[in-house]
Amino acid sequence: MTRRTEQHPDPTDSRIGAPVFSTWRVGTPERQRQAAEAIGRTWERRPWPTADLLGYHVYAGQDGSTLMHYSQWSSEQAFEAFVKVHRQERVDEIDTAVPGIERVGLRRYRRYRSRERAAGETRVPGHVVTVRIDFEAGGEGRREEWADLVLKAVEDDPEGHAGLLSAHFHLSADGGHVLNYAEWESAEAYDRALAAPSTDAWERVRTYPGVAGFTGSRYTHVLGLLPG
Repeated sequence: MTRRTEQHPDPTDSRIGAPVFSTWRVGTPERQRQAAEAIGRTWERRPWPTADLLGYHVYAGQDGSTLMHYSQWSSEQAFEAFVKVHRQERVDEIDTAVPGIERVGLRRYRRYRSRERAAGETRVPGHVVTVRIDFEAGGEGRREEWADLVLKAVEDDPEGHAGLLSAHFHLSADGGHVLNYAEWESAEAYDRALAAPSTDAWERVRTYPGVAGFTGSRYTHVLGLLPG
């Protein structure tokens, strides 16, 4: 069986060996809603494909045009097996319901480190932010140090990041970038953190050698699918 959930995923689950993120461009807020509902119907009509898929979550971009997909796999081999056997029939059904979806990118990752939710935290994430940090060629070994600097800067600035519930740093399989998946209490809390005065620690993050650029996106969690 496949069941829906309103719960947000736990990126720190030790069973996850291959986090996969992808993006669809659907065009309008109405088509975002239609596509998310088509995904839910398509998956609910079928058995959960494999125990190696721990969860599948969909997010609507605040740009009104995109959907982000985050699936949690036990291994890359399990994901590849799903693609060979199960993926196309689902894609075809969704495309029949919502024609013209553009699939603009799929990336595989390994989670490096996280700022986990505090013990006893009961707030529900109202805002999800992903930041992709690209590194110059040959910068693979610098990604971990950069993520360490960010986590230290957050730790040293608890007041400015009071609305941050968690942050999870993923290293791309191709070695070129870091993806930070962060849960915030609200969009307003995230905006306050962005507007806060810079510190020496944050200046070291922003000026870190080898960083080629940052790309941030904002999302709302709209669909969660789990085995059940």
